Amino acid sequence: MAYFGFVGLQRLVAVCVVLVLFLEMSPNQFIYCYLCGANNDFFMERLKRILKEPLSAVFLNFLIVMVVCLFCRLFFFFVNKDLFPGVTTSHLLEMMRGGVQFDISAFIYTNALYLVMMILPFKFRHDERYQKVAKWIFMVTNAIAIIITNMDVVYFRFTNRRTTFSIFNEFGNDNNVGSIIATSALEYWYVTLFAALLIYAIYKLYRRPGSQPTNLSSWRYYALHAVLFASFVYLAVIGVRGGVGAFVRPITLSNANKYVNKTTESAIVLNTPFCIYRTIGKAAYKNPGYFSDEKEMEKLFSPVHTPKPSGEFRPLNVVVIIMESFGKEYTGFFNHDLDNGTYKGYTPFLDSLLAESLTFDYSFCNGRKSIDAMPSILSSIPMFKEPYVLTPYSVNEISSLASLLGEKGYYSAFFHGAPNGSMGFQAFAKAAKFQDYFGKDEYNNDDDYDGYWAIWDEEFFQFYAKKMGEFKQPFVTSIFSATSHHPFQVPARYEGKFPKGDQPIHQCIGYSDNALRKFFDTMSKYDWYNNTLFVFSADHTNQVSHQEYTTDAEIYSVPIFFYHPGSSLKGRKPELVQQMDIMPSILGYLNYDKPYMAFGNDVITSSDSLKYDVNYSNQIYQIYRDNYLLQFDGEQVKAVYDFKADRMLQNNLKGKVAEQDSMELLLKANLQQYFVRMINNDLVVK
Repeated sequence: MAYFGFVGLQRLVAVCVVLVLFLEMSPNQFIYCYLCGANNDFFMERLKRILKEPLSAVFLNFLIVMVVCLFCRLFFFFVNKDLFPGVTTSHLLEMMRGGVQFDISAFIYTNALYLVMMILPFKFRHDERYQKVAKWIFMVTNAIAIIITNMDVVYFRFTNRRTTFSIFNEFGNDNNVGSIIATSALEYWYVTLFAALLIYAIYKLYRRPGSQPTNLSSWRYYALHAVLFASFVYLAVIGVRGGVGAFVRPITLSNANKYVNKTTESAIVLNTPFCIYRTIGKAAYKNPGYFSDEKEMEKLFSPVHTPKPSGEFRPLNVVVIIMESFGKEYTGFFNHDLDNGTYKGYTPFLDSLLAESLTFDYSFCNGRKSIDAMPSILSSIPMFKEPYVLTPYSVNEISSLASLLGEKGYYSAFFHGAPNGSMGFQAFAKAAKFQDYFGKDEYNNDDDYDGYWAIWDEEFFQFYAKKMGEFKQPFVTSIFSATSHHPFQVPARYEGKFPKGDQPIHQCIGYSDNALRKFFDTMSKYDWYNNTLFVFSADHTNQVSHQEYTTDAEIYSVPIFFYHPGSSLKGRKPELVQQMDIMPSILGYLNYDKPYMAFGNDVITSSDSLKYDVNYSNQIYQIYRDNYLLQFDGEQVKAVYDFKADRMLQNNLKGKVAEQDSMELLLKANLQQYFVRMINNDLVVK
């Protein structure tokens, strides 16, 4: 891609200076100066006059914002440096250079109104009141940009990607966003202070044009500024697009991968305003066209499952527990190798339950946000490009545990202790055909509300257990916990009761683990307990303490396991499992006998060797299979790693692994099946 950076700006300045000097002087003066030279006073006088022009003020203010963007990017990197292991100084400088084109584009988007006001080729631009309005428009828009950019300094630690426009839909139904932001502003005071200092700096350094237009004849003034207006518009278009030329497409988020070694590093190159602007209205999917022969594609992968049950259908109750932010790192069960074998983790109850369950050495989530988890776990739908629930295809008909088991006479209910409608969970539960939804409204006791997100886990899990005691069997239910979420608080009576570790979330993990222990204690007293299959998964990972969990592979690493009290469903398999495998695995264990749609696979009863995981982050698709992780940008393979042996992903094996071609084809088949079926509303077996 042609790159429009500081070299282009230097040329622009040179051309403009020559043009202004030419139009400010008579032809004889210009020729004389060119042939004979001129003294410094002559040029300094005219340079001062040039600097009083509106376009000169625009250029100087642009430079101020570019410096602010530089500081924001450095601040973002150093605050989150532990999440970017292995970034050298030279590589950081390369990413900083790459970020300039995204900053230019964001500047033009952010300041569109200000720029229009300043480049109009009319003399009224010099009016004092007009310039006051222009300044405050500039200040307000850029202050907002600085605030959201620095909010991402914190939020990135929970999502591992820059915030996009989808966040407005994600939290659109939440009424407590203001209090959460206020709490965060105080908790992360150093980020708040940094943003405030930058806004103050812009205010103090802002340049205004002179109060009087240049003393030119009317034809010279309008000729000069008409040319400058047209030139500026042309260059602004180049800046927004990120380059020149007929074959240059407007830059998008994926262009940041040009400057990074790992997909998570693209967050260093990008800036948050750009990510928001470039994802407004980004919803429509297209057939990627990897396969023209549908039968060839279906040989590689088809989401249509035709079960071959080994016996009669078993009407076990099904309880799916989705734990907020319970990354695999927090368990002791899976991490005996950490800290030279001394690591204990923060989940003593969960560890004891894992020892009695069917577990997997390599288990991954399919997305990085809470709203990604429900479709993947309960409907076996991946997260590609954008969370499913935020796309226009969220109105498609889908299969789910609730709908499929509902055909077998199951009652279904979903539980989440946040205010009803929060995060879009209630809407998805309804789309997935859960018969009932139990949220904060149904709990109906604000004394147990944490003040930020939801009812405390301990109280809400007890409510959940007792409600299930009232349900007619068989039932399928699911709960999404909430306490292990920012601002990472526990009830006052539990302060100091759980290890705080070195991350704010650790105490919350200990609290929620204890809530699970009490939950199972309560459930074990019911007669339906032993006739129930319990399934556990975290929605995504969160704060980490060990570099092993910062890689493109391990940022998706969550515990996934199946527990059936008193059964032989136990053991630890050295295999891959993903959230999308949960639904087909449950159905397989129950001997479900009807065709259904799922993008995952049965990892409990199926002997099929097609066991793999897929996920998507920072415009890169990933597929794990056997020992390898392949990264694909939609057009070509970017990297292949032996993620088991090379845990820090330091050795790119692209072109050196025999399995690369088959993995790429399998991933392409997944992608094409997903996008085409989304477009055609073909997500259920007709």
